[in-house]
Amino acid sequence: MDIRRTILLMIFSLSLLMLWSNWQAHESKLAPLAVKSPVSVTAATPTTLDKSGAPVTNTVGNTTANAAGSVSATGTGVTGAKELIVVKTDVLKLTFDLHGAELIQADLLNYPLTANSEMPTPLLQHKDGHIYIVQSGLVGAPGTSNLPTYASNFKLASDSLELKGDTLKVSFAAEASGVTLTKSFTFHRGSYAIHVDHSIDNQTTADISPELFLQITRDGQPADQQSTSASWLPGWLGGVSSGPASFIGPAIYTDEHKYEKFTFSEIEKSKEKNKPIKQTANDGWFALIQHYFLTAWVPTKGVARHVAIVEHDKNLFSVNSIQSAGLIPAGKAVTIPATLWVGPQDQNALEAIAPGLDQVVDYGMLSIIAKPVFSLLTWIHKLIGNWGWSIIALTVLIKAAFYPLSAASYRSMAKMKQVSPRLQALKEKFGDDRQKLNTAMMEMYRTEKINPLGGCVPIVIQIPVFLSLYNVLLNSVELRGAPWIFWVQDLAVQDPYFILPAIMMGTMFLQMRLNPKPPDPVQAKVMMFMPLVFGGMMFFFPAGLVLYWCINNTLSIAQQWYITRKLTTAANDPVK
Repeated sequence: MDIRRTILLMIFSLSLLMLWSNWQAHESKLAPLAVKSPVSVTAATPTTLDKSGAPVTNTVGNTTANAAGSVSATGTGVTGAKELIVVKTDVLKLTFDLHGAELIQADLLNYPLTANSEMPTPLLQHKDGHIYIVQSGLVGAPGTSNLPTYASNFKLASDSLELKGDTLKVSFAAEASGVTLTKSFTFHRGSYAIHVDHSIDNQTTADISPELFLQITRDGQPADQQSTSASWLPGWLGGVSSGPASFIGPAIYTDEHKYEKFTFSEIEKSKEKNKPIKQTANDGWFALIQHYFLTAWVPTKGVARHVAIVEHDKNLFSVNSIQSAGLIPAGKAVTIPATLWVGPQDQNALEAIAPGLDQVVDYGMLSIIAKPVFSLLTWIHKLIGNWGWSIIALTVLIKAAFYPLSAASYRSMAKMKQVSPRLQALKEKFGDDRQKLNTAMMEMYRTEKINPLGGCVPIVIQIPVFLSLYNVLLNSVELRGAPWIFWVQDLAVQDPYFILPAIMMGTMFLQMRLNPKPPDPVQAKVMMFMPLVFGGMMFFFPAGLVLYWCINNTLSIAQQWYITRKLTTAANDPVK
């Protein structure tokens, strides 16, 4: 039984896990799903595509839903000059296309593209070969009169387009065959939640039963990732991204099926097998998720709806819902409310909007640890106001919580160091007779009351916490762009000058000096190289994670030195 081999295996496994994660990030960026041809911003009808993947001529008229839940437009072709409407709040700059009153651009004003950039992060876009937009409109049964659809030409029905007070309401209206659809977007100061009313006014002489269509459309290209990685490094080592490949794709939540997310490849396979991804529910929400941010529709609760995830053409996907607007008598109007979120994965704000919406922040299989870690870290940040110092305080609390167990482990390691000369003597005595050597070693451990596995306990404890904090730092938007001190201006990306990784390697070497030297010379050399291997890996990890490990090592060194000194003093005490 050799504790050092166990430690080496654990560290090696962790190293492989992290390297695999970064390699995945590299592969996802090297082989994105390519748009076959650039999508023009002047033709925003993403659910009706030609064979090349580009939108066809704008149309207006009836819309019908197919079995998969997608929508195609039919009717008279309409072309005309492009007219865009820009709406600005304190946190959002939004661009609407009057053709369909589609939301085709969303800039997040409080989230710079990179740590040193003045450009806001664009979430929604419809330009430069990238399409990510929000649509809505009416769907009528076949044979009914024309209705305003997501492809109709709307008119602006508001005067103010900039938030001055606490709220701003911007409306767009379109009329077809006596039916008027008015989309009203209400914005609130400091909020990424947009209240959207779809008002349907039936001024015809007949009753109508339209359905409301909500959709988010996106291509399969990777999202632009914030990175301050060194450009001279190969991508799989951090030159492209310092984090793991993040999930990009649609997600659906209902009370029955709970949270489900789907990769673009899964959607492609469902289309190939002619097994569309669809659900029926009267609650929940649907969204498109990318690293740190998301766009989500939260339809009216209590109204039955069909939700579908569709691949329209190669590299173009959407998630949508169709719900009944009920029977609208002639001369009457109804209003259907919904909530649209366009912004960061703010867990507290998302949880307040709809049940399960905070689950888009996915910490993986270690969520049971990561969520409490994030909650504690957030609480500390409210007291301190700096995420870097909050990580340090969190590390101190974690070390304090596990101090009794760590102390026992360090005492075991200190005793192992004291008996190292005797272990070496046993090795020389028994030579290559491993059976007798192990028997003698176990007898000595029993006599001296040493647990040979005690020294690995701190590492075993730290690994799940380490991985949980790793996920928290990489997936919590609150830490994106968060500075600490001096050169560390973003704790979510790697240290630009590699100072923290160098400090970490130094602390690991010092820890090795405090540990008992392995009797096997080969193992001793391998253990001396581990700080270089493990510390070298940290050159490409988030600075916040390396900061945690540096502080953790420093506290461990202090604990180990204190316990070793105490045991040495006790051993040399003549009174004893």
